[in-house]
Amino acid sequence: MRRFFLIFWMLSMLAFNAHSQKQDIHIVSANDMHATIWAFPQLAAIVDSLRQEYPHLLIFSAGDNRTGDPLNDKYEIPAYPMVALMNQVGFNASALGNHEFDVHSLARLTELSNFRYLCANMQAAPESGIHTIPYQVFDVAGLKVGVIGVIQLSPQGIPSTHPDNLKGLSFQPASEVVGQYEWLSKDCDVTILLSHLGYEEDRAMAEAYPWLDLIIGGHTHTQLKGNETQNGVLITQNKNKLPCITHITLTVDSGQVVSSQSEYISLNNYPKKNKIVEEMVRFFSDNPSFRRVLSQAATPFETKEELGCMMCDAFMAICQADIALENPGGVRIDGIPAGDITVRQILELDPFDNQAVVLELTGYELERMMRSYCHDRLFSFPYVGGIRCQIFTKKDNPRIVEKIKLLTLDGKPLNMKRRYRVATNSYVSSTSEIPDGRETVLNTLTADLIMEYLEQQDSVDYKGTSRLEVMQ
Repeated sequence: MRRFFLIFWMLSMLAFNAHSQKQDIHIVSANDMHATIWAFPQLAAIVDSLRQEYPHLLIFSAGDNRTGDPLNDKYEIPAYPMVALMNQVGFNASALGNHEFDVHSLARLTELSNFRYLCANMQAAPESGIHTIPYQVFDVAGLKVGVIGVIQLSPQGIPSTHPDNLKGLSFQPASEVVGQYEWLSKDCDVTILLSHLGYEEDRAMAEAYPWLDLIIGGHTHTQLKGNETQNGVLITQNKNKLPCITHITLTVDSGQVVSSQSEYISLNNYPKKNKIVEEMVRFFSDNPSFRRVLSQAATPFETKEELGCMMCDAFMAICQADIALENPGGVRIDGIPAGDITVRQILELDPFDNQAVVLELTGYELERMMRSYCHDRLFSFPYVGGIRCQIFTKKDNPRIVEKIKLLTLDGKPLNMKRRYRVATNSYVSSTSEIPDGRETVLNTLTADLIMEYLEQQDSVDYKGTSRLEVMQ
C-alpha cells in the first residue's frame, strides 16, 4: 500500500511539474490590411520562417481585411482574393472590421474562409447568411487560448459603413459585452481580445478588464513601437495596408501569462517571398482594364483634401449640381503622383460602390446636414465643391466644431434661403439629417462619375486646393 501511494505521489508531482513549466505561445497578427494583396508573398514568407521555429504559431487579423485594391474589391466574388490568400497563409481567426460589410459579399466570404470570424457584440439573423461566433478557444501544445472578437460602433450605434449593408444585423457596444466573457479567462491559460475598436478604446478595455492578457487592435491604424502595455495588458496595432506585422510572444507558467512581448516586422524590407502566394497574387492581378488611362495629373495630388475637392468637382459637373460634399473617410488614398491617372487609382480612391445622390436643400438645410453628418467632430467634416467653409472650433477643444459659415467661392456669404442642388454619395445622405422627399438616387456609382469627369479633362491640377478654413 505504501508503495502504491509513493508511486501515486511521484506521478502527481511529475504532472504538477509538467504543468508548471514555462511555455511560450507565438502569434502573428495583422490589422487593417485593406486588400494589400501585393504584400502577401512577403507576409507568407515571414509566417513560413516563424512556423518552422514555432510549429504551433497562431495567426490573427484584427479586421478590415478588404476595401483598398480593386483587384480584390471588384473581383467576381468581391474580396475573394484576400480570403484565398489568408487561407493559403493559414490565418486562424479574424475580427470583423467595419469594411468587412462593404458590398454584399460577407455572407459568401464567411463560407469560403478556412478561419472563423469572431464578433461578440454583433448578432446576425439567420437570413443574413453571415456566420460568425463571439469567441474561439485554440489548443496550443496543451494550453488553452481564448480569443474574443469585437467591432467598433459609430455614434449611430452601427459600424462605419452604409446602413443598407447591415440588414439583419444588430449590435451592442463592446463595453457592454466583453465583461460577459470573464469566465473565459478562468477556463483558459491565455485570454485575447481581437479588437477592431481603435487604440483609445483598446486602452479603455485594458483598464476595464485586467483579466485580458493581450489586445490585438485595429481600426485607427495606430503604429505602436512594441511592448506597449496598459494596466498590465499588452496592446498591439500597426498602420494600415501591411507595412509590417506583429510577432507576439506570451510566456505562460502554471496557467498564467508571466511575460509578454511584441516585435514589429517590416514587410517592405523583407527579402524573401513565398512562391506559391506570389503566383496567386499574379493570377489575381491579371486585369488590364484597371490600367486604362483616364486623364493626366499636371501636378501631384498630395493631400486628401485635394483629392476630395476633385471628387466634389466631378460630382458637380456630371450631376449638374451647385454644391457637392464628400466625406473624408470616403477618400481612401493619400495622393496620386503627377502623370497618368488610371481606372485602378480611382477605384482605390473611391472603392465603396456608393450611389450618387442629388439633394434639393436650402443653405440652412445644407448647414444642418453637414453638422449632423460630422457630429461636430472636425476630423469628420466633409470636403466641399462649389462653396467654401469657415469652421469655427471650440477654444477649449479645437477638435469640436462650434459653428460654420458657408461662403461662395469668391468669399461672399452664401444665400442661406436659396435652394441648391447638392450632389453627394449615398453613405453621406444615409447618415445625415436631410428633409424628407429631397433626395434623388441616380443609380450611378460615384467612382463612375469621377472617371467620366476625368475622361472629359485633358489634365487636372489641384495643387494647394483647399476650401475648408479652420478658424480659432
